[in-house]
Amino acid sequence: MESTAPASVFANAPAALGAAGPGGLPAPLEQEVRAIYRRSPLYGQRFPLHTEPLQWSCYREIPVLTKQEILDRGHTAFFADYAEIERGFAQKKYEYEHTSGSTARPMTVVMEDGWWNAQLKRAYLAHPQLAQYAERPYRKAVLAPIGCSSNLCPYEDHPFPHRYFDGTVYLNLSSDPFVFAEAEWDRIVLELQALKPEVIEGEPVYLSLLARAVKKRRVSVPSVRTIILTYGKASRQHSRRLAEVFPGAVQVDLYGSTEAGYIFVGDAFADNLRAIDGNAFVELVAWRPELPEVFQINVTTRDREAMPLLRYFTGDIVRRTPAGYRILGRERDLFFSADGRVVSAFEIDAAMPENFACWHWSLVQGSDNRWDFQYVADEAAPAGLDQAIAGALGEGMRVNLFRRKFIQPASSGKFALLKPLAR
Repeated sequence: MESTAPASVFANAPAALGAAGPGGLPAPLEQEVRAIYRRSPLYGQRFPLHTEPLQWSCYREIPVLTKQEILDRGHTAFFADYAEIERGFAQKKYEYEHTSGSTARPMTVVMEDGWWNAQLKRAYLAHPQLAQYAERPYRKAVLAPIGCSSNLCPYEDHPFPHRYFDGTVYLNLSSDPFVFAEAEWDRIVLELQALKPEVIEGEPVYLSLLARAVKKRRVSVPSVRTIILTYGKASRQHSRRLAEVFPGAVQVDLYGSTEAGYIFVGDAFADNLRAIDGNAFVELVAWRPELPEVFQINVTTRDREAMPLLRYFTGDIVRRTPAGYRILGRERDLFFSADGRVVSAFEIDAAMPENFACWHWSLVQGSDNRWDFQYVADEAAPAGLDQAIAGALGEGMRVNLFRRKFIQPASSGKFALLKPLAR
């Protein structure tokens, strides 16, 4: 008897999923699920599959994989014979990275040689501004946490030529851009001018402070045509500062993770993110009944040989929009107002008056109704900013403003814009 279970909802284009019979999984998704079971013994140990065609009801019984479970089991659980993988490291068939998340135990991620570059190329081809770089040489500068894991980001104290790989220069030698000495910024800006990159890629706070350094030195880098915001959540304030210093450069939002690869791509702050169909199946999971267009996401990687992920919960929340999707941020970084609205960095950005400009900000909840808005800016905030932000947070909220010289990142080197109390 065929199942009448409704189909799960995915962010992918319908053509990427393909058609299926009543209650059954589309063929590309079922083929990927079974391939993952063949490649990794972890999944069969967690939930055995039958040999009959998979129904949606069966698919949803497959347990969601979490980062904590991977940490608890260890990355070796993905492989039947880890000694073979270790031999692969020696033969350069495999490589490994560590995630730079804020967890006390960074995740070790094993990837087959060439996988990262292949999924990066698919991500580029999924966006018209990036597609032009997929098939030709170009120059790129990267400024991100030293544990960025983009592709073996170097961070030893090497001179310029030894940090230049295949057209890409890795600019910073340490994390926390707020403590870079002026001489360090001199070096970074000089290397940027020397390289004349078409593309700048980085964590938004790092790039915002790079814009500040370029502006302070009264130089320009007219070669920059594209700015890729990745590794962390960007604020409109970061975006505007970059637009002022690199006028005409198109800003692209590229979302992903070390363990899953790149998942969404779109124009920055255009609410038109789309799933990168060739990299992953992106399952949308209803989050709260009162927010029908807001979802958790589970990711199933495609064509991954080492450490494939099946129904992997990234911890991020997305909103469906008429043009695509908007990443709201990590679930733990979202706040709910008294009237039930979900408040993300997007709502805080929207509440800021047009005459306010900063290089970075962080909104930290101290108690049930008290928040501290810390910001780094050339001038003090205009009158009324505290009330505007309090209004975005909801009735009864109080916001104190603190102008800072620096805002400390997490131990990973990443920054969080919104920091509500743990629920």
